[in-house]
Amino acid sequence: MFEAHFQTFEDPESGVALGARLSAVREELARRKLTGFVVPRSDQQQNEYVAPSEERLAWLTGFTGSAGLAVVLSQGAAVFVDGRYTLQAAKQVDTAAWAIESLVEPPPERWLEAHLQAGDRLGFDPWLHTSSAVERLQSACAKAGAELVAVDSNPIDAVWSERPAPPLGAVSIHGAEFSGESEAAKLDRIREELGRLKGDALVLSDSHAVAWTFNIRGADVSHTPLPLSYALVPKDGRPTIFIDARKLSNSARDHLEQTAEVAEPSALAPALQAMAATGAAIALDSATAADALTRLIKNAGGKPLRGADPVALLKAVKNEVEIAGTRTAHQRDAVALARFLAFIDAEAPKGTLTEIDAVEALESFRRDTGALKDVSFPTISGTGPNGAIVHYRVTRKSNRRIQPGDLLLIDSGAQYRDGTTDVTRTIAIGEPTAEMRDRFTRVLRGHIAIARAVFPDGTTGAQLDTLARQFLWQAGIDFEHGTGHGVGSYLSVHEGPARISKLGTTPLKRGMILSNEPGYYKTDAFGIRIENLELVVEKLVEGAEKPMNAFETLTLAPIDRRLIDLDMLSQKELAWLNAYHARVRAEVRPHLDGPTQLWLDAATAPLER
Repeated sequence: MFEAHFQTFEDPESGVALGARLSAVREELARRKLTGFVVPRSDQQQNEYVAPSEERLAWLTGFTGSAGLAVVLSQGAAVFVDGRYTLQAAKQVDTAAWAIESLVEPPPERWLEAHLQAGDRLGFDPWLHTSSAVERLQSACAKAGAELVAVDSNPIDAVWSERPAPPLGAVSIHGAEFSGESEAAKLDRIREELGRLKGDALVLSDSHAVAWTFNIRGADVSHTPLPLSYALVPKDGRPTIFIDARKLSNSARDHLEQTAEVAEPSALAPALQAMAATGAAIALDSATAADALTRLIKNAGGKPLRGADPVALLKAVKNEVEIAGTRTAHQRDAVALARFLAFIDAEAPKGTLTEIDAVEALESFRRDTGALKDVSFPTISGTGPNGAIVHYRVTRKSNRRIQPGDLLLIDSGAQYRDGTTDVTRTIAIGEPTAEMRDRFTRVLRGHIAIARAVFPDGTTGAQLDTLARQFLWQAGIDFEHGTGHGVGSYLSVHEGPARISKLGTTPLKRGMILSNEPGYYKTDAFGIRIENLELVVEKLVEGAEKPMNAFETLTLAPIDRRLIDLDMLSQKELAWLNAYHARVRAEVRPHLDGPTQLWLDAATAPLER
């Protein structure tokens, strides 16, 4: 009936004898006179999604989560994951060969201090770690009396005989009708920031920054239209883009050459060395720049300036064209969501649908728009106990039937050329329990508190985060993820530097797009999350003594009325919900067929006490 084109449901590497891979790596380390080696889950640019050729951690250990690290020693080995992936790692990793340890508290460095011996030589690939990560490893080795060794080539690659080739996704031009600003204008703004940093040049080590600056997109990694590439922007003169020429059509090359020189990736190191040899101060993004770049600059006599990438903040503040595009993308997405939610309401209570059926149906409705380029991340479709796993990804093995009495949590997003979406809805299948309604309503009240927030210029996400949690805290419960992340414009669905979380220290600026997604998760029972995307906009407040901001909700999809305990809502919260549903009805209804219009009318009907 439906099918997914952009997602798979297979259990990765099932049946592969991973023990032989660990043995082969140990033999290679012994040949190189190394006692151990650090294997991060990263590529050269610390991307969230990495190409198959960069999945070294998954190839070696079987663990496929988006964050993790492994350490192989001649005696002992460990995989380090955060709290999101503890259950997943235990299922995917051979615990007879690997210990599963914390990635956060305590960090891997504590494990290294305890397991390294004096005189040990611990290897690492300087292209896969940031300089700050290397400094932490260096400290751990020093405490153990061991030596940290930068390798010239990765020992995993030496024994990974079937390693896929690096990706060669075609580069496309992101035209002015989507970007809203020319490359030349963006470069002028970047050079202003470079002047404030007192730098002679800036390395763009984040492919998102390259894509935004030069108005290009690509197809090198899943779910994010990235062209893997670097750029070097001097304070004077033309920048250089370092990208595999096989990705460039004649028109894409012509587009780039209007503002930049185009060179192969292998030319980056010589270009940096030549500039550094003049004593230049070269700015690097501390979050994405490989330690190898810092080493190149230092060794050639230059001064590396490590700090925040100035492009990240420029990119996060969307211009009027990007804002108009994302509004259009969300309206388009809303039609697909309404069709999907109506389908679930009609079919799920019969007990015949599965989690995979839900994923395939939603992607199919989005493809019917004719504008879908990809999903923005693998859809999280969790029913019953699977919904309580925050980053659950359904596989053929874990696939669960959606049954009456369940809650279905579906978190999904789309990539359209004019915008990126991300939305979560929790759906009652049959009659919800009183506990489900209580927890859902507490989550909803927190969601509404963020949506209605009014805050002065300079407010950070950390200052708003409590608003989303207050009603959960009153019941002695909480959720263990951030309340919201930044979202790109036909780029990453998880974009910095701003976020709504305890760690969100970047001030929110008008034009930023952030998610609003409080939740609640009862282990082995159910999960609840309500997520809309919000645009930071100006708020006129009578008598205000400073500029004020608020959120404009971009996402347009009904919130399940059956899960709301009306007695728990204040009059203002109820008014917000009814106004939101009236807006959904007005903007989405004209684009639906008759039966779906009737469903939407019922799903968005005003609630009254």
